[in-house]
Amino acid sequence: MIQVDLESLKPWLGRTETREDILTPGLIDRFRATFGAHLWDGAGDVPLGIHWCLTLYAAPGSSLSEDGHAARGGFLPPVPLPARMWAGGDLTYFAPLAVGQTVTRRSTIGDITPKQGRSGALVFVVVNHEYSNGNKVCIREKQTIVYRDITRSQSEMRTPVAPDPTAFRSRLTPDSVLLFRYSALTFNAHRIHYDHIYATEAEAYPGLVVHGPLQATLLLNLAADALNETPHGFSFRGLAPLTLPCEMQLNCRQDGATGTVWCQDETGLCCFSADYSAT
Repeated sequence: MIQVDLESLKPWLGRTETREDILTPGLIDRFRATFGAHLWDGAGDVPLGIHWCLTLYAAPGSSLSEDGHAARGGFLPPVPLPARMWAGGDLTYFAPLAVGQTVTRRSTIGDITPKQGRSGALVFVVVNHEYSNGNKVCIREKQTIVYRDITRSQSEMRTPVAPDPTAFRSRLTPDSVLLFRYSALTFNAHRIHYDHIYATEAEAYPGLVVHGPLQATLLLNLAADALNETPHGFSFRGLAPLTLPCEMQLNCRQDGATGTVWCQDETGLCCFSADYSAT
């Protein structure tokens, strides 16, 4: 069993970094080509969720670990657990990003929390991001990353559950091409998204894994479509890995200016969920 020495990670608390990027028409074109009709058409020139494709760390290939991530111990703490996933987070929208303008992201390590889960030790790292155009803050995000051990999950046979007709909005069949394109948009080299042998043998997934932010982008745009405006608040969380082959069913249940959106696979397994609000 891997032991986590929290004291050795505490120096990373409060660590900050600042990155800049330019939101180009070319990036927007590639983003729209990837998501197609699943983007909310009321967003104007800048589609929702594109900020996850900006201000990325361009790690040299020689510095990557076996899993495709950058070697640990830079900005993020060197948590000694082999698997790392995007667990969820909270978004607050204040203003849209502008095409052709410099986007500045200031990031701070806000918390490092060890926990014990059913599969063993877990460490949750919270990173607070602030995206700005000039002196104007456009988006605040609290991102939660979970580190865990790799466990051999038992395959389960599930009886398919029919979508709830009152909540079902659309469906999408993700494939390896979609995953490749999104990995390219986000400069994400994590091999679970494109290397089937690595995903199934090294990290014990049933197949290639659909990115968390890809699912969050779909749900964010679904929430905006339900509200007919950009949500002011959007709180999202990963519930279970979504792996290929699968059908992704997108659902929404709205109550005035608030609601819940989620995606599930064709068996009814809920894999990603988010609560949203207009104010």
